Amino acid sequence: MNASVTSVFVRLKLSLLRNGLRRSGGRRAAYIASAVAVLLFAALQLIGLIALRGYDHVDSLVVLLAAVLGLGWAVMPLFFPGGDETLDATRLVMLPLRPRPLVRALLTASLVGIGPLFTLCVLAGSVVAVAHGWAAYVVGVVGGVLALLVCVTLARAVAAANVRLLTSRKGRDLAVLSGLVVAVGAQVVNFGAQRLGSSGLEQLDPAADVLRWVPPASAVGAMDAASDGSWGTALAQLALTAAALVLLLRVWERHLTRLMTAPDGSTLPSDTRPVRERGAPGLSRLLPAGRTGTTMERTLRYVWRDPKTKAAWVTSLAIGLIVPVFNAWQGTGSVYFACFAAGMLGIQMYNQFGQDTSAFWMVALTISSTRDAYVELRARALALLLITLPYATLVTVLTTAMLDDWRTLPEALGLSFALLGAMLATGAWTSARFPYSIPQEGHKNVAPGQVGLAWISILGGMVGAALLCAPVIALAIWLNVRGGGSPLLLPVGAAYGAVLTLAGLRLAAPRTAGRLPEILTAVSKG
Repeated sequence: MNASVTSVFVRLKLSLLRNGLRRSGGRRAAYIASAVAVLLFAALQLIGLIALRGYDHVDSLVVLLAAVLGLGWAVMPLFFPGGDETLDATRLVMLPLRPRPLVRALLTASLVGIGPLFTLCVLAGSVVAVAHGWAAYVVGVVGGVLALLVCVTLARAVAAANVRLLTSRKGRDLAVLSGLVVAVGAQVVNFGAQRLGSSGLEQLDPAADVLRWVPPASAVGAMDAASDGSWGTALAQLALTAAALVLLLRVWERHLTRLMTAPDGSTLPSDTRPVRERGAPGLSRLLPAGRTGTTMERTLRYVWRDPKTKAAWVTSLAIGLIVPVFNAWQGTGSVYFACFAAGMLGIQMYNQFGQDTSAFWMVALTISSTRDAYVELRARALALLLITLPYATLVTVLTTAMLDDWRTLPEALGLSFALLGAMLATGAWTSARFPYSIPQEGHKNVAPGQVGLAWISILGGMVGAALLCAPVIALAIWLNVRGGGSPLLLPVGAAYGAVLTLAGLRLAAPRTAGRLPEILTAVSKG
């Protein structure tokens, strides 16, 4: 019976993969392209680890790789819940299955896919890199299997514990923020690779000494211990990995039992208690009266509540801080890198009407003149400035403090303010000239058929902003060539940025008022 259930679930997993590829040619092409990319990367990882065999401190590297793999499997269900339909165990609640056979069947089916194959390649490369002697290879094979099972079981246990969240609106919002994890993770990997390239693998030893006792990295640590003849340490690390696997299986089984027997919100009576009346929101009391305050509040609420807008803002805030601060921390940066924060946040002014999607028709009904369009755009720019101005200032001051280069602070702030003003100006104009729709579902930020508009809007606007900032940049270069900067660049840059913002809003207002039907059509396609 158990064997038949397991085989059914394996065939079900293969059928889901096959039927998913039959939906459309685009989906099939995307899946094949991603599979080829992942397998190519896995092959390069395998070859690279094999090439590192015999190098000093390679054991620390493979231990950290195993720990990163475990972390990736743990967060994967939270940020990519739609990547595997079998992660949603609520679809199985009506089947007459006991938890333990179900866990066994789901675990076996989970080993089918690109992710387990990638993990297996990395673990196989780790065995070849650190194992010496036939006994160490035996320990490596056992440890690799245990590490793979721990990774897959960890992902399943996390998914089962959070399945209600992952299938709710909040779960979809969390999935949208996966872009932040990818962006921040790429920066961390980039800076980590730079440090390893300059200082060597010995920097990994302190962290590896701790992580080699944390599953699934403990399984890789057992291979190294066996190669050194420390059989007691190797057996203890294997036992620790096996214990972690048993514990995760028990946790997974308990969550499956609760999921299949406990009622969800749809079967519980609704709460009939009256909702207490709330007073006026504190935010509205702090904003100007009239259309300006209303538009600013709406824009700020988009930032807080709309998943796509929130993801874009959080990513920009994180990257705008990471790039200058990490470079300053490494001692290779410059105060001028702080302008990156202003640039990342200025992008949020682009495609202002696209974030409204089809709801823009309610805004369009209130715009009957160029003056209305100007007030609308000005309020949106002011809402952005409430966040961007203090944040750009904070990043610049923090970068300056880390580099201890206070003399350059006024220049960096002046350039940041000028760049921010230029991007607000070009963003207002491109929002009216090249609007595009942002789909509400999925991970795409541009509706099909509008990718060209998005590229023109963002890249064209950024090039225009760079050209508009050329006078301030030239002034900063001229002042430094003459023997040092000047604190006058701060008020000059701030005033220049303010003038650019007002000029851009003035130019964009008549175009916005005259192209309302076209804008509404463009932003409603998603």
